[in-house]
Amino acid sequence: MREIVWDTETTGLDPFTGDRLVEIGAVELINHVRTGREYHQYINPLRSMSEEVIRVHGLTEEFLADKPTFDEIVDEFLAFVGTDSKLVAHNASFDMKFLNFQLKELGKPEIGEDRVVDSLLIARKKFPGARVNLDELCRRFGVDNSNRTVHGALLDAQLLADVYLELLGGHEPGFLLSETPVVSAETVLAQIAARPVRPARVFPVPPEETEQFNQFMTQIKDALWFKEPQGDSNT
Repeated sequence: MREIVWDTETTGLDPFTGDRLVEIGAVELINHVRTGREYHQYINPLRSMSEEVIRVHGLTEEFLADKPTFDEIVDEFLAFVGTDSKLVAHNASFDMKFLNFQLKELGKPEIGEDRVVDSLLIARKKFPGARVNLDELCRRFGVDNSNRTVHGALLDAQLLADVYLELLGGHEPGFLLSETPVVSAETVLAQIAARPVRPARVFPVPPEETEQFNQFMTQIKDALWFKEPQGDSNT
């Protein structure tokens, strides 16, 4: 199973009023294990941003001025995402709103909700009533987020990948990408055979229980275990 944990940074909160993507970061998981494959791209939004927004992600108009526009990077991003991988995001509706809006602008098919996994909803269900933003979840699970001085799409996707795996029950459930060597059945059997054999434990039966058992057994008609064994008729 392939999943893409991803995050975005934008010029604001609403693509319908002109806000656009300025950064995309994504991390690949296969069978809930990070493969090391990542996607990262800054994007020129072709518009200005408020100082308040710049303080959030630290991306200035000057920095983004020479970066490619969304139409120039969209095919590369879609190739990385693939056609059937699940897209995991924290508050996924926000990121999907921007992505699908800009896909639609270019006449490209939008990505359906059936491919979307919202880690925020998973966290709310797992920890009802608790704060479940990314920083709080990092603290809860012991994920090091000390480098997160500002929001960054790739860093946040990397942190979210670790948090997402913890939300599912812990890192690396064990499969082919694990560094743990595969142990053969012969090795396991040899290890079992080498274990010291414990002597049988004897549990004496109290006399009163033996007497009760014998009385009970005498009430059973024609009990086979009280009959003398018969010799072989052929001898």
